[in-house]
Amino acid sequence: MSERVSASASARPTIDRRRFLATSAAIAAGLGAPALLGSGRAAAAGLKTVRFSEAVHNLGYINLYVGMHAGIFKKNGLDMQVSAAGGDTQTFAAVLGGSADFAIGDATMAQISRENGGPGVVVGTVVQRAHYFGVSKTLQPITDPKGFKGLKIVTSPEPNTNYSVAKRLLEKAGMKVGVDATIVPVNPGTEIAAMLAGQADIAIAYQPSVSAAEAQGAKVVFDFSNYIGPFCNTGIMVLPTTIQKDPDMVQALVTSFEEASRKTYADPAFSKEVARKEFPDLPGEVVDKAIDAELKYLIPAQSVITKTDQWANLMEMQVYLGNAKGSVPFDQIIDNSFAEKAIASLK
Repeated sequence: MSERVSASASARPTIDRRRFLATSAAIAAGLGAPALLGSGRAAAAGLKTVRFSEAVHNLGYINLYVGMHAGIFKKNGLDMQVSAAGGDTQTFAAVLGGSADFAIGDATMAQISRENGGPGVVVGTVVQRAHYFGVSKTLQPITDPKGFKGLKIVTSPEPNTNYSVAKRLLEKAGMKVGVDATIVPVNPGTEIAAMLAGQADIAIAYQPSVSAAEAQGAKVVFDFSNYIGPFCNTGIMVLPTTIQKDPDMVQALVTSFEEASRKTYADPAFSKEVARKEFPDLPGEVVDKAIDAELKYLIPAQSVITKTDQWANLMEMQVYLGNAKGSVPFDQIIDNSFAEKAIASLK
C-alpha cells in the first residue's frame, strides 16, 4: 500500500517578508526555542514520525511523492506526515514555529533567516531548475524577454519564487514593473485560473497546472527552466537544532530523497502512476504530459546534493531583487554532508 500525502494546498494569507523577518529575529533572540525541536514520537511499526511541510502540492515535488508511494521513506525508517503550507514563507515558518521538522520550498527563506540572526540549514535540493512556464491562451511564443513588455503577468505574491523569477526577467530586460509590464499576484496555485478568467495575458505557473491549461487551449509561450539554467528552486530546509538532536533522522530523509530522485528518472511509468494518484481530479493524460515535461526539462533534482552553480543562480537572483544579501557563504548554509553519504551508500 502506498503512503498518502496531503493533496490540499489551502490558500492562506501570504506572510509578508517583514513579518517573516520579524519571526526570524524572534527565533534568534531565543523566544520559544524549545518548541522548535521535533517531537520525537515513534510511529507505528517502529517508524520515526517526520512532520514535513511542502510549500504547495505540485509536480515539481514528484521526487517526494515517488519516494512515498515506493515505500522508500518507510524502508529508511520514516513515517512521513506531509502537509501543504500554502507558500514558500509559510512552509519555512512551519519549521521556525515547531510544527514541522523539515520544509521544502524556496531555500532563500533559510538564507533570509540566517542573515537576520535566525536559524536555517539547507541539506538538499528537490527541484534543480526553475519549474515555471509562461502559459497563455492569446500570446505567441516569446523568445526574447522584451516580449513581455505591455503584458499583465499573473504569479503568486512576492516573495514566492514565480514572482521573483518574473520580476527579475522584466528588470533584466530593462523594464520597470508596474510601468512597462504589470505583475498581478494571486494565491499560490490559482495562477492558471486567473489567466483563463482574463485577469492577465500570461500566467507564470508550474505542473500539473500547466498541462491542465494546455488541455483547455492554452499553450506554453516561455520556458523559465532553460532561461535561468541550474537553479536551486526548492531546497530541504531544517533547523541546526534538529540536526544536532537527530542526525540519523536527517540522514534517513536525505538518503530517501536521493533514492527517490534516481527512481523518478529511471522509472517514468511509475512516476506517472504516482502523479495520477496524487492528482486524481485531473485527467490521466494531462498528468502524464506534465511528468513528461518535468523530466524533459530536468526540473526535479536528479540528485539531492546542492551544487554551487544551482545555489549561485538562486542567490544572484535574490540579491538582485533585494530579497537577500547573499552574505552567508555556501558552505555555512548548505550542509551537503548528508547528501554525500547518501550518494556513497547508493553506489
